[in-house]
Amino acid sequence: MTSFAPDSIVLNRKLPLWYQVSQSLRASILGRSPRDPLRLPTEEQLAGHYGVSVLTMRQALKELEDEGLITRHRRRGTFIEPGALRGAPVRLLGSVDAIVAQQSGMTTELLEHGTAPVPAELAEYFPGLTETAAYHRLRSDGKTGEPTNHARNYVRPELADRIDLEDLRRWPMTKVLRDVVGADIARITDTVEARLADPETARLLRVPLLSPILHYTGITYDTDGEPLDVAVIHYRGDRFSFTVTLEAT
Repeated sequence: MTSFAPDSIVLNRKLPLWYQVSQSLRASILGRSPRDPLRLPTEEQLAGHYGVSVLTMRQALKELEDEGLITRHRRRGTFIEPGALRGAPVRLLGSVDAIVAQQSGMTTELLEHGTAPVPAELAEYFPGLTETAAYHRLRSDGKTGEPTNHARNYVRPELADRIDLEDLRRWPMTKVLRDVVGADIARITDTVEARLADPETARLLRVPLLSPILHYTGITYDTDGEPLDVAVIHYRGDRFSFTVTLEAT
C-alpha cells in the first residue's frame, strides 16, 4: 500500500523537536489532496524523513493521535482519520510551521482579490504605500461545509505577481509566501482578541449578529524586519481557541 508523503521541514533547535514535527505533519495532513493515501509511513521512516529520533517521532504522533487526526493500529500501521475535526485548538510555540498548520485543512473560497487602499489601522505596517494587494477568502469545514472563518490578507504589491490564485485556494498565505513566492520569513506576530460579529462576519460565518468571534491579526516579517503580509481573520468563537505555551530556557 502506498503511504502518504508529508512535506519536509527545517527544524529549529531552539524549539521542541516533537512539537515542530507534529505541527509540520499536521499541516501536511490537513492540506492533503483527497486522492492522497491515508496510511502514514512507519515511525522509523517518518523519523528518517524529519531527521529526528524514533522516540521524538513517537511523541509527535501521540500529539496528533490525541487530537484525533490519526489512528494507530498494532501491526497494521498508522492512518489519517478522514473525518477528523479540522477546527481543533492549536498550540503555538513560535514556529512558522505552527502558523501553517493552524491555517491548513479547510475548503477555501476566494471571495475577491485585487488592489485596495491600505486600511488606516494597518498603515504603520506599510509605510509609504497607499495601496496593497488584497485577498479575501472564506474557509469552511471540509466535511460539513460549515463556514469557520474569513480572512483578509494585505500583501506588499511587489509580491502579488508571484502569487497564483489557485495556490491560495489550496494553501494558507504563509505557505504560499514561503514555499511558492520564496519569501524569507523571519517571524510572525499574532494578536487575538474577542469581538462581536459585525454584519458582514455574521453573514459569512452564519452566526447571529453580535455573537462572539475571535479577531486575529498576524503580521509576517522578512529577515530585514519589513512586513510582507498582514492577515486579519475572523474566527467563529464556538469553533476555535488559541493556546500559547511559553517554554523556560
